[in-house]
Amino acid sequence: MVQYYSSEYDVKCKIDKCKTFPVITDLERGEVLCGGCGLVLLQNIPDLSYENHGYTQEEFMTQTRTGPATSLTMHDQGLSTVIGSDIDSSGNRLSSKTKLTFSRLREWDKRSKSRTTSSLSKAFTILNAMKTKLGIPDNVVEEAAYIYRKAVTARLTRGRTMTSLIAASLYAACRETNTPRTLDDIVEVGNVERRILSRDLRTLIKKLGLSLNQYDTSSFVVKIANNLQLKEKTKRDGLDILKKAQEVGVTSGKHPVALAAASLYIACVLNNEKISQKKFSEAANVSDVTIRSTVSVIRKSLRLPDSN
Repeated sequence: MVQYYSSEYDVKCKIDKCKTFPVITDLERGEVLCGGCGLVLLQNIPDLSYENHGYTQEEFMTQTRTGPATSLTMHDQGLSTVIGSDIDSSGNRLSSKTKLTFSRLREWDKRSKSRTTSSLSKAFTILNAMKTKLGIPDNVVEEAAYIYRKAVTARLTRGRTMTSLIAASLYAACRETNTPRTLDDIVEVGNVERRILSRDLRTLIKKLGLSLNQYDTSSFVVKIANNLQLKEKTKRDGLDILKKAQEVGVTSGKHPVALAAASLYIACVLNNEKISQKKFSEAANVSDVTIRSTVSVIRKSLRLPDSN
């Protein structure tokens, strides 16, 4: 018979003859037992002996139990053993003989790694650099690393550069997670040609069976508004204009970034925020001619007043 108690460990058996017996704590099984009759008074006790509440490197090394979490963005997923510097656990330097032994072990450990491990390390270094430049969340980078690993397993790296394939994986991950990053943004930070990046993206979609949805245009409205430091009212009006344009049906077949920039420009005009179409063009990375034509279409469809 098992009785469930609260997390307080000062429990006692309710049998009268057992009150004189001490309570036995079994830390291996996580149970508290009665010393007289053997009744389980408490079970599933959490192990609080090495709780990690440290904020420094020294506290982490002395209190941690499981180490850091695994990640697909590491070439070994953080599971391999790393032979550190020539210092022991006490902080003392190793002797010359021991130092030579560990140097040889470190060299053989490096030689024993496969070419795939070395290429993954280089690819994920490029991925982390693109993540920093674009300000992409960690979950999107994890998804990009997963797509790239699938591409490596399918042997899609032959005849393709590592940079273009990792950039295509990152853009596919952005599309899957609805993270507003355009193909031109990836081209700029990845230093690859747009033609090559588009080709590799089509290859990933075809060979890996990816299903990429269209971007939510409202996410680009928020992104452009934040980059131009527009007022909150202007941002909300831009979202309302875009929603009305979608209800009318004039957004089909239009560039999502151009629609977002045009909606924000109309909202700026209605709220007397003087920002030129040239600044919207630079923030959205779309030509001002495209923005001007999109503004004209939205105004005619929603019957909004002209800026003049």
